[in-house]
Amino acid sequence: MPQSSSLAHIDVGAILANPGKGAASGPARISIEDGRIAAVTPLGGAKTGTMAIAAPVNAHDHGRGLRTLAFGAVDDGLEAWIPTLSREPKLDAYRRAAVAFARMAEGGICATNHSHGPQDESRILEECEAVSRAAADVGIHVAFAAPFTDRNPLVYGDQKTFLAAADPALRPRLEARLGPPKEVKAYLRRVEEMAAFEHERFSIQYCPVGAQWVSDASLAAIAEASAVNGRRIHMHLLETRYQREWADHAYPDGIVRQLDEIGLLSPRLSIAHGVYLTADESALLAERGVIVSVNTSSNFRLRSGIAPVADFIGAGTRFGVGLDAQPLDDDDDMLREMRLVWLNHRGFGLDDVLTAARLFEGATVDGRRAVIGEDGGGRIAPGAPADILELDYAAMTADVLAADADPTNVLLTRATRKHIRRLIVGGRVIVADGRCVTVDRPALEAELIGEAKRSWNAVPPDDAATAAMKRAVRRYYGCGCHFGAGLR
Repeated sequence: MPQSSSLAHIDVGAILANPGKGAASGPARISIEDGRIAAVTPLGGAKTGTMAIAAPVNAHDHGRGLRTLAFGAVDDGLEAWIPTLSREPKLDAYRRAAVAFARMAEGGICATNHSHGPQDESRILEECEAVSRAAADVGIHVAFAAPFTDRNPLVYGDQKTFLAAADPALRPRLEARLGPPKEVKAYLRRVEEMAAFEHERFSIQYCPVGAQWVSDASLAAIAEASAVNGRRIHMHLLETRYQREWADHAYPDGIVRQLDEIGLLSPRLSIAHGVYLTADESALLAERGVIVSVNTSSNFRLRSGIAPVADFIGAGTRFGVGLDAQPLDDDDDMLREMRLVWLNHRGFGLDDVLTAARLFEGATVDGRRAVIGEDGGGRIAPGAPADILELDYAAMTADVLAADADPTNVLLTRATRKHIRRLIVGGRVIVADGRCVTVDRPALEAELIGEAKRSWNAVPPDDAATAAMKRAVRRYYGCGCHFGAGLR
């Protein structure tokens, strides 16, 4: 049975309070009161082999308990991959979220920005309530990014041109998705209804899913609502070169400048990906206080490219680290993801670009701001939230000869989820010895898989339709139809 406890204190062999900036201290006792760190007190005696760091944050995800490979959404370019997501069986919303959040916790994650993908848009309130319960039961912080779209339901650009490119047998199904656009006023009211499910570990954010899928008028309405009530906004932006090409055609003066003119850019906004941001656009985001989620594994798996982190650093753009539900090994290992970001962006040859200190700040502080806002978290110091990751440092250093080896280097070289001793969120133990103790993840996951298999066998996916859709997508974008070229 799941067992969790709130702690009065934890004793650790060392504390790495400022990775990349200072040496580890310890042994020490971290005292906890009302979910926050009350004091950090040195202890005598030998080090115990454990090390505490501020727990990292998953700045962008989709919370799929059933991973995409399971239902045949095989990694591909994003535009060709999106149609395969329809193969996901309809699943219990609570189990779907609880399995995802528990898996994240076991990967060291204390908070996540959950960009929700509805299974049934007519039941979005029920799904939101289920995700809220899952967040409470697992115990990590969750921001529920409530999705909204009202344009380009099939592709970026001219929907009729795409229909002409599609297999005739597929057209009736596609035409059914070209109904009247959704009303942003109804969406804004629905978000306020969702706010009834907020609690200490769960908040609601606006989520205009992406600039290519949301009209300017709706983006402006969401920006205005956010300015009035202070609610945060989370969205995708410029993830692929096709989105960049569409945006340059649709907005010759610049898509990011357009978003700024309608009031969307502010410290309340976080964006996912930003792979095709220009240096000038990165500078504008920095000036407005926008936070970017860098999703390295996902951008590799979905063939999107590599985010311009050097530009973010040069401009002072805040950025966090996100898994996007597509981690490198499908295991939600945030420690490995941080290492992947480090290896991709520290600089090649003798060029120094990303520092270890900036990486950890992004993963613990800036990513946290995107999910929770400014709450003093992402550090181990009196007054900060007691969101702490305790690692088996001795297991990482059994062969390390130098007693004064830099622990930041050790973590960036070796730390993975197998080294997690405890994840503590708000002073409560969520993971102990690598296992989520607040919910029974293996049992929930077994139930989820069983449900998925029954659904799959009862209504098998239409493989022919999926293949036809992918062909049509490749033809449309391959012709450049998304930026005004003719169909070939």
